[in-house]
Amino acid sequence: MKVQSSKHVPASSKQGFKVQSRIGQTFKRLKDNGEKALITFITAGDPDLKTSKEIIFELEKSGADIVELGIPFSDPMADGPTIQAASERALKKGATLSHVLELVRDVRKKSLIPIVLFGYYNPIFIYGVEKFAKDAKNAGADGALVVDLPPEEASELKTHTDRNGLDLIFLLTPTSDDSRMKLVASQGGGFVYYVSVAGITGARKELSNTIQKSVTRVRKFTPLPVGVGFGISTPKQAGEVSRWADAVVMDIEE
Repeated sequence: MKVQSSKHVPASSKQGFKVQSRIGQTFKRLKDNGEKALITFITAGDPDLKTSKEIIFELEKSGADIVELGIPFSDPMADGPTIQAASERALKKGATLSHVLELVRDVRKKSLIPIVLFGYYNPIFIYGVEKFAKDAKNAGADGALVVDLPPEEASELKTHTDRNGLDLIFLLTPTSDDSRMKLVASQGGGFVYYVSVAGITGARKELSNTIQKSVTRVRKFTPLPVGVGFGISTPKQAGEVSRWADAVVMDIEE
């Protein structure tokens, strides 16, 4: 799977036309080149914010196309032991949502790699939904994925992310039915994140044998790119998934 840096992707278009996000521009460029996106995840503030910034630059330099930047949270119920521990370390160092946005703003001084803020609704709710969307956009974030906020309950956040030009990304799982896929297709932006296995994040020895069939099914409902994550932790697994999906989201080795 050939990957390429997104540093030089432009972030705006002519006035009067709908602006395509950096995420959308990245997927278009990769598709035009016959390539797939590599999406990588780190927890902001682990081991500290300065190191997190340097990690993002190294990920981009090494070929990552999009970075998922985890917002530390005390109860990351969808995450496995590795990311749980990363969140705990970041919180002990005092990392907050405000600090995460400062990190994004700092990264933007040198890089235009698309950044998706990945986290849970509680920190966003406490911060203020409208303020979050505005501040995230002003900091230079491109999208948000809120793990525990399904599309049926996301109207308030979506109002403000839409208003500020942030892609609100939703999850689909192996148990998602047609009605949920239609809803995600109508409400989501950026790309669809397909969770390849039931359960929490983390490395798996084997891929689910239903991924190809599931990605094909998701494509029937949306023109958005489909990224596959949860349980993908080796280059071999990434290469296999990239045959079917538009993006591979790499899990941290446990």
